[in-house]
Amino acid sequence: MTDRAELMEVYRQWWAHDGHWYQGVAKRFGQEVANEINAEALRQVALQVGRGVARRHGKLPDEDGMAELRRRYDECGERMFPRELRSAGTEVVGDDTVELTIRRNFAITMLRMAGSLDGYECPCPDIHAGWSEGLGVVLSENRATACLRSGDPACRLVMRVKEMGC
Repeated sequence: MTDRAELMEVYRQWWAHDGHWYQGVAKRFGQEVANEINAEALRQVALQVGRGVARRHGKLPDEDGMAELRRRYDECGERMFPRELRSAGTEVVGDDTVELTIRRNFAITMLRMAGSLDGYECPCPDIHAGWSEGLGVVLSENRATACLRSGDPACRLVMRVKEMGC
């Protein structure tokens, strides 16, 4: 096996663990508790990923700051979810807004295959809140406008920036 193939196998095993863990919590304590704990855990991981990206690149520039922020969000996504497990990208859609589009999401695919999609709440806004905090960005808006989970062709998430470089 190549190094990348071995790495992907590790990812698959951890995602399988995560899925079984989520289902176990939902079965014992209810779907609402499982969703809450899942979102909290992913936000903390995202915070660490965002801080790592911020350390690598330094302060967001004043000039062309939104384009650089978009690139950093993409890097956060790649570090947390490898391209083999998702298809996503960001775009600057306004003076203060970045939109993330996810066309394929491994977690949604696996939940659907396991028959566990009903009642699952996507933690995407929590992930993006963690990335933003780690990158030193305060959001005034962080919401999903479409979701693969509910049958939309892609997830679309809007992140409107209130303040950069915090």
